[in-house]
Amino acid sequence: MLDEVERWLKRRSWSADDRPLDRLLAAKRSAATTVSVVLPALNEEATVGAIADTIRRELMGEAMPLVDELVVLDSGSTDRTAEVAAAAGATVVPRDSLLPRLPALPGKGEVLWRSLLATSGDIVCFIDADLREFEPRFVSGIIGPLLTDPTLHLVKGMYDRPLGEMAGQGGRVTELVARPLLNLHWPQLAGFVQPLGGEYAARRSLLERLPFPVGYGVELGLLVDALHTVGLDALGQVDIGVRKHRHQDGQALGRMAAAIYRTAQLRLARGHLVRPRLTQFDRGENGFEPRTTAVDTEERPPMIEVPEYTARRAA
Repeated sequence: MLDEVERWLKRRSWSADDRPLDRLLAAKRSAATTVSVVLPALNEEATVGAIADTIRRELMGEAMPLVDELVVLDSGSTDRTAEVAAAAGATVVPRDSLLPRLPALPGKGEVLWRSLLATSGDIVCFIDADLREFEPRFVSGIIGPLLTDPTLHLVKGMYDRPLGEMAGQGGRVTELVARPLLNLHWPQLAGFVQPLGGEYAARRSLLERLPFPVGYGVELGLLVDALHTVGLDALGQVDIGVRKHRHQDGQALGRMAAAIYRTAQLRLARGHLVRPRLTQFDRGENGFEPRTTAVDTEERPPMIEVPEYTARRAA
């Protein structure tokens, strides 16, 4: 590990307990900073309601108004995600209602990119909607450094990720793909415990300047681009405990890995992927049958370049 990264780890890594809620609220009021929380959701009726309800009760009430805006960005759910989220007090925004002149592409990154049009906070906090046993510290922990230190621009959550009953075995794509890529090509980012984690917060002034990969590569892309835009010392991470969520099967992880590799490749060469497709195999009646899918190759431009966004911000 680079000496620079070892120093960064000591200086820019914290626990959520390091900043009590009353300190965060005082800092928020002193700087007149606003906070938006975004839950990107696709068929998450089983978990989205509990997350939204916890944020509303614990972080948006009169006693602790730490969060100003809670938005569930629904990317075409076919279950009761929107109904459950609204009943829990979240503002539900359909993905396709934002920037209608531009047909939406499938993928998490597309939803996060469009969420900048649906929110107004100076700090935007992203929380995955499939979390179980959600705690308010998942939000307060990662927005805390941004509220108390104006030199920070992006903060990632770090946590244990159990796989079933096995501690520390989650994050398989992180360990097999993302971590080796970062250590080899962006060693300044080797200190991030959960580089692909979906819980992180950033200043709008940074997010609106970054391109967003539309699919699974969004977290790696934002992290790498943030490094090049604001530098390592403007990035941080906070220990928020244990993260429990729904796990993907092996083939879904393969598609995630391909998209993340593609995102890294673009940033390494800004070149053309010769064959942006992935072939996987299913066992059928006649043996193994190939199934080929496209790898996410699209990226959305920095939001600051979108006329509708700049007009809305100027209004």
